[in-house]
Amino acid sequence: MIAIIDYGMGNIHSVRKALETLGAQTAVATTPRQIIKADKIVLPGVGAFGEAVSELNSHGLASCILEQIQDKKVFLGICLGMHLLFETSQESPQARGLGLFKGTVERFQPQAGLKVPHMGWNQIVIRQVACPLFKGLEDGSSVYFCHSFFPLPQDSSIVAATTEYGAEFGSILWKDNVFATQFHPEKSQGVGLKILENFVNI
Repeated sequence: MIAIIDYGMGNIHSVRKALETLGAQTAVATTPRQIIKADKIVLPGVGAFGEAVSELNSHGLASCILEQIQDKKVFLGICLGMHLLFETSQESPQARGLGLFKGTVERFQPQAGLKVPHMGWNQIVIRQVACPLFKGLEDGSSVYFCHSFFPLPQDSSIVAATTEYGAEFGSILWKDNVFATQFHPEKSQGVGLKILENFVNI
């Protein structure tokens, strides 16, 4: 069973539909108990960092997520769900994220010809071939992005894939049982479904 955490800011329907297309059993989780009962966890998200942190904390979900990750439960963060794994974000400087990864989340700097948000299809460059999400995936595959902020981890070894948009940023992060994508696999057609299939099969 895969718990898809609903804290009022996620693209729950699309993520759930994509996972169920792959034959996965899913449940929308709004309480710590539902998360604890699951075998894997997905934290999607669309919206502001500070508001998301507030929602997770107010429902007791933040501490539960960290406990389950520490217990080696397989976890996937998507877009804002990736950002929430960090300590801070320029979007909401006063808010404290889950702090699982040291580092921050920064905004794309304005550049000539560079539109913010970064929206649409772009390529991923595989940096860690051993990452389980890459099974059957070609280097340079295109996936769908929609974001104005990107992760800047202190530990570069957790960057499993990068993408170029004005500058290079980590588009897939991986550390032990924790995976995170800056793009939306549920909107990335065949490539995204393959990544989700690999997640389901871990």
